[in-house]
Amino acid sequence: MKAHELRELSMTELEARLNDEKKALTEYRFSKAVAGQIENPARIKNTRREIARLHTIINENKGA
Repeated sequence: MKAHELRELSMTELEARLNDEKKALTEYRFSKAVAGQIENPARIKNTRREIARLHTIINENKGA
């Protein structure tokens, strides 16, 4: 999701999405470690960026 779309979500939705992304990242890393390669290696990078984006928006909301 884009940052402006994430800013429209509530705090509980943001935290739930953050947990989902962290679980997905763990699964990607696990499958990479076990299989040695994954179908789309860019997914790890994109997931990490999405997690950072969520952290940023959550911190913006806490400060406001």
